[in-house]
Amino acid sequence: MDAQATYNYKVVRQFTIMTVVWGIVGMLVGVVIAAEMVWPQLGMDLPWLQFGRLRPLHTNAVIFAFGGSALFATSYYVVQRTCQTRLFGDRLAAFTFWGWTTVIVLAAITLPLGITTSKEYAELEWPIDILIAFVWIAYAVVFFGTIAKRRVPHIYVANWFYGAFILTVAVLHLVNSAALPVSLSKSYSVYPGAIDAMVQWWYGHNAVGFFLTAGFLGMMYYFVPKQAGRPIYSYRLSVVHFWALISTYMWAGPHHLHYTALPAWAQSLGMVFSLILLAPSWGGMINGIMTLSGAWHKLRTDPILKFLIVSLSFYGMSTFEGPMMSIKTVNALSHYTDWTIGHVHSGALGWVAMVSIGAVYFLIPKLFGQTQMFSIRLIDWHFWMSTIGVVLYIVAMWIAGVMQGLMWRAVNDDGTLTYSFVESLQATYPFYFVRLLGGALFFIGMLLMAYNVYKTVSGVQPEDAPVAQTA
Repeated sequence: MDAQATYNYKVVRQFTIMTVVWGIVGMLVGVVIAAEMVWPQLGMDLPWLQFGRLRPLHTNAVIFAFGGSALFATSYYVVQRTCQTRLFGDRLAAFTFWGWTTVIVLAAITLPLGITTSKEYAELEWPIDILIAFVWIAYAVVFFGTIAKRRVPHIYVANWFYGAFILTVAVLHLVNSAALPVSLSKSYSVYPGAIDAMVQWWYGHNAVGFFLTAGFLGMMYYFVPKQAGRPIYSYRLSVVHFWALISTYMWAGPHHLHYTALPAWAQSLGMVFSLILLAPSWGGMINGIMTLSGAWHKLRTDPILKFLIVSLSFYGMSTFEGPMMSIKTVNALSHYTDWTIGHVHSGALGWVAMVSIGAVYFLIPKLFGQTQMFSIRLIDWHFWMSTIGVVLYIVAMWIAGVMQGLMWRAVNDDGTLTYSFVESLQATYPFYFVRLLGGALFFIGMLLMAYNVYKTVSGVQPEDAPVAQTA
């Protein structure tokens, strides 16, 4: 069959397999640093094994390597299938894979060596930032080029979310990474003081809002209806959800900077928009979960659907928790505590990782010409390990965080602090064990997934599927 009459599954297969690989790598580093919080001597006084070096490696590996690969894989698959045309620019698509892989490898080398801008989620130094920009431009050309040559008049809503994620992340990266290089491995931000902090959290929160939310909502809008065998609950709600979300998320960043040098009006503006965000976020969650109307019985026997629907439950929970934590009086208790860590991981593990895992289990058989995964029972085991692991993790951090906040601001009658910082750390210590247990359980689930994927694809000579014929 002529190459133009088939979908380009090669790049989708590459990114899908690397999603599993980088998931294991990123979560392994997470388990190691969780263990270091329990046993600080694990770092063996080696600088590249210290928490401060490994923590940015962990966040970059799970967000950009694992999450990024999942977004590349699913967006390339979804845009081809919904536009009924082959991916635009095969060579450009191949460049995005090898370019993104190079970025991740460079991050894995430079971050443990302490080569960092110190900007959260944007730690990579300027030469790597330039490579990211080139890869991202190529990604945008491939994605929007495919939409431009689509063979159907309609642009499905999943592609709106993927498109918003691609465009916004490009703007965020270019603005926040603006820097003055002083050497090959060191640069300084072009922004001064409080402005730098504001730009950083405009970037940081929108990395969450667009990289970790909009992109994965695109995933949800395709894979939930497909796996459920039902149309999306409300197409009108999906359009309202899209425009409300992307017009509101941009303004929520200042809630990371309550009680800082940022002007009070900017802090309050961030809080108000964070509270407004609750409505579109829950609109998306309800739309996804209600897609199962008339098909709830499928949850009994379909572990892939369990991953997808439970991920939406965690999305709803974490997007309720985020606006609540942005309220200044709540933030006075929660900020700088482990409650924030629990919130981040309810979103990162419960929402992002679980929806990605569900999508990968959906994709693997289709990309490699199989009818289903090697073992459905192993997917079920993986689901329960992931769910229990997330719950252990976030409940431990919630309890630890609220306790820390209360201990830190407890004062005696004479105005002196009731507890020293060391006493609060001592009280938190048992919860670090529980967090380690939850994280380890989630990580072991990823190893089960890798085995299941390996058994499904080994010995298979995959072929690209023919492009669907438009009626």
